[in-house]
Amino acid sequence: MANAALLVARLVLALLFLASGFSALRDMGGATGYFSSLGFPAPAFVAWATCVFELAAGALIVAGYQTRAAALLLAAFSVAAGFIGHYGQGSEDSMLAFMHSQALMKDVAIAGGFLALAVAGPGAWSVVAGRRRP
Repeated sequence: MANAALLVARLVLALLFLASGFSALRDMGGATGYFSSLGFPAPAFVAWATCVFELAAGALIVAGYQTRAAALLLAAFSVAAGFIGHYGQGSEDSMLAFMHSQALMKDVAIAGGFLALAVAGPGAWSVVAGRRRP
């Protein structure tokens, strides 16, 4: 039961980043515009780097390879993205401010899921576990 739960956890956590990475890949102009609106220097580079990171880290989590390291990186990324993209945003509109505060808390909760995954490891249903079998 625990191995099945860890597999499902890996899949649902990774889905968010794989979907985001593929979305950026399909619309790099939109991703670049978003990072530009946040005030990033070299927003095209940041968009590409973020896209590659999300796809690579998401794939590692799905496969269960280097899970602990990828989960820690994604936890840090989630917190950073939450604070950069949502903290203090929308103050001119109470509905927007509420939505941004909820999005920030979602990012913090995702980080918590990745921290738990980093502690638990990938489980028996992973590339790493498959490589250890005789």
